[in-house]
Amino acid sequence: MSRTIVSTTDAPAAIGTYSQAVRVGDTVYLSGQIGLEPASMNLLEGIDAQIVRVFDNLKAVAEASGGALADVVKVNVYLTDLAHFAKVNEVMKSYFVEPFPARAAVGVASLPRNALVEADAVMVLGG
Repeated sequence: MSRTIVSTTDAPAAIGTYSQAVRVGDTVYLSGQIGLEPASMNLLEGIDAQIVRVFDNLKAVAEASGGALADVVKVNVYLTDLAHFAKVNEVMKSYFVEPFPARAAVGVASLPRNALVEADAVMVLGG
């Protein structure tokens, strides 16, 4: 199967050796997103703003891939403080509907650019 690289200006540009997403067949692998505002590439301040921006960024990449967050089957969330896990749950309710995707939440020591949260996802298109 061929790979298609996905890129959109509605999400932060890749800041390393990766693509925003890669589509292989009907499966799209969305790279990790942190709370960077796409136009300025500045990290938003505070956990609440960063969580929302992370899911806005994932949504933009999902749409650029030809899908939507409703097509996401797996989400991985990385937090520098697991005390913020309840906030992630609340925000996710506004981006995902039942049946919710599978998910993992992992506490980490640090994230790129000193972000407080990062998330990546796997999406399946066409059903």
